[in-house]
Amino acid sequence: MQLVIRRYRPSDKDTVLSLFSIGIREHIGPCFRNAMTSPAYVTVTLALCGAGYFLGSTLGAVVLPGVWVGLVYYCCHELYASYVRERLRTDMQDIPGSYLSRPDDCFWVAEAEIDGRVQIMGIVAVMAKQSGKERYGELFRMIISPLCRRAGLGFRMAQTVVDFSKERGFSKVVLETSSTQTAAVALYKKLGFSHVYSHTKTEAPGWMVTLAKVTVLRMEKYLA
Repeated sequence: MQLVIRRYRPSDKDTVLSLFSIGIREHIGPCFRNAMTSPAYVTVTLALCGAGYFLGSTLGAVVLPGVWVGLVYYCCHELYASYVRERLRTDMQDIPGSYLSRPDDCFWVAEAEIDGRVQIMGIVAVMAKQSGKERYGELFRMIISPLCRRAGLGFRMAQTVVDFSKERGFSKVVLETSSTQTAAVALYKKLGFSHVYSHTKTEAPGWMVTLAKVTVLRMEKYLA
């Protein structure tokens, strides 16, 4: 499969938005599994089963843990779904205006011919930022189609951002990803990014983030 990485075109919009939405929402399932298999949540689930049983109700032994499990799933779902909604309402609604209107920003797509038809297989963006006298690039919207996973495309897309940032004279590249996205974290570490700090600020309410047991990882790579 021959992959070509190029700048975004307005005709890419529908495909890019679909890939972005699917790529973010696919983390809901792993997020839910990670939360429910944690020792603390296993203990809570078993305790609720026991509480329902000792209250003398078989139905209660099912309903109480069921409500708990449903609540955790709702939090995991809303965490990522609210992120997608906000991004589609803001920067992803106008990609040229958000990422292509300044010379030090860019948005790329990766495309390949599959079954005789050219398809978009990945996206990534970079935006120039400034803190005091330091200029750096921030990597955004990295999504790789399942058809191209483990084929090196993620590495190439991230490296495209790094190379672009070096050309622009940026001191470093920074990014944020969620703790659920273990494959992405491993990729960024392979590229030389290091974990700087973690936080829980997202589009979702704080209590949802806490119940979903997710943190946002801030990573950076200094450019030589």
